[in-house]
Formats: sequence, structure tokens, C-alpha cells
Amino acid sequence: MELPKNTFKQALAKGQPQIGLWSTLCSNIGSEVLAYSGFDWIAVDMEHAANELPVVFSQLQSYDPSPATAVVRLPWNDPVVVKRVLDIGAFNLLFPMIQTVAEAEAAVASTRYPPHGIRGVSLAQRGNKYGRIKEYTTGIERELCILVQIETRAALDRVEEIAAVDGIDGVFFGPADLSADLGHLGQPGHADVKAALAEGLAKCNKAGKPAGILTAAEADSIHWLKEGYIFVAVGTDTAILARGADALLARIKEGVA
Repeated sequence: MELPKNTFKQALAKGQPQIGLWSTLCSNIGSEVLAYSGFDWIAVDMEHAANELPVVFSQLQSYDPSPATAVVRLPWNDPVVVKRVLDIGAFNLLFPMIQTVAEAEAAVASTRYPPHGIRGVSLAQRGNKYGRIKEYTTGIERELCILVQIETRAALDRVEEIAAVDGIDGVFFGPADLSADLGHLGQPGHADVKAALAEGLAKCNKAGKPAGILTAAEADSIHWLKEGYIFVAVGTDTAILARGADALLARIKEGVA
């Protein structure tokens, strides 16, 4: 068997916009529904959702044969967690709260086998189709997509240096945490936050690395895609479910009033 090509990584490298959705439902059935909805990528969130390893495993099984690419947001920059997520077949990792070059370098090292990193070696796991992909150990570095998340002012000031770390394929901005760090908790649409996001995009462009973002409003998604953000998550599955359920009930109650 051959090592699959990472089309999501290739698209980012070419500057081709990738529209995604955030997933926190922790459901393999939900992931199967989302997998064929037409989004380019789906973020499986382990940081702010109850997505533990077996649940992520089952969701990857849904996404692998589908047109949508799974991007796993890790709970932390932890090499043990990274090793386990890679072994269950993830090809795209998003590291939260990266604030320094050293942290970015540590993130990359946790995804590389020795002598280039510290990833532990398993010769028969889901990532290499249980030993059937013979070139996995020598070729996986080429296909992995490593993304780092910028969520503070201090990290924003170092974006160019962080983006320049060898092995970093893209930089993702988190408006929620960034707004909190800037003194505007709960206001990701604040003018100061938007200015910071524009600054981050300009720095990524200067560094030659694609920038990504999660938005909560359709207008913001369209705005940032037009401005040049390459990979944009335009909403969350839980919000779609909640707002859809609320709206349906409201319409029914209005109709029978």
C-alpha cells in the first residue's frame, strides 16, 4: 500500500482557500453526516470538547473515505498525546496556544521520528494501515500538516518567527482567546481584535505561510476569506444544531399561536 497524499496540505501550500467547520459533537454519526456536506475540512476538537482518543478514532474512520479532511486540534502541546493521535491515523494536527519559537519547535519535534524528532515508533498501527504502508516511517513527515494556533498578544508579536520554524505548515488564529488576552473577553468581533487578526494575516503573508481562523458569524467568514485567510472554519456543528433546533421550535410555536 502507498502512503496517501495530503491534499489539504497541498491546497494550503498553493494558497487555495479551504472552507471548514468546527466539530465538537464527539459523534461518529455526526462526523459521517458532516463528512459529505461539502466542506473542505472538519476540525475535530480535543481541546474544548469531550473528544477522547477512541471517539477521535471513530471519527477519523468517517472522514478518511470522504471528500472532507479531518484536522485534529490537540488538547495541548503534549508529545504523548501527539504520538497517540498520529498512531490512530491523523495527518493534520492543530496545536493550541503556541506562544514561542521553542514551543513551535517542540510541536514539530513531537511529530517526527528520530533523529529529527522524538515521536515513538510503532510499526503496526492505524496510521500505517497496520504495517501495510512500508514507506510510512520514511515518508510520513512529507505528508503531515502541522498547524499552530496563535491566541495571545505575545504570540502575535512573534508570528513571523513562529511561522518560520521548519515543519510549520500554517498558522491559525483563535479570536476568542485573543479577544480575552486583549481585554475584550467574549467580544471576538471587537475592533481591536479585528485589527490584531489583520496584523496576524499580514505577518503570515510576509512569512509566506497560510493563515487560518475560526469565525462565529457568516459575515466574518466571508470578510476574512476575501482578505486572504486561506483556511477558515465558518461555524461549529453544535451551533448549527442548537440554532436550527431553536428556530424550528420557534416557527412551530408561531404557527400554532
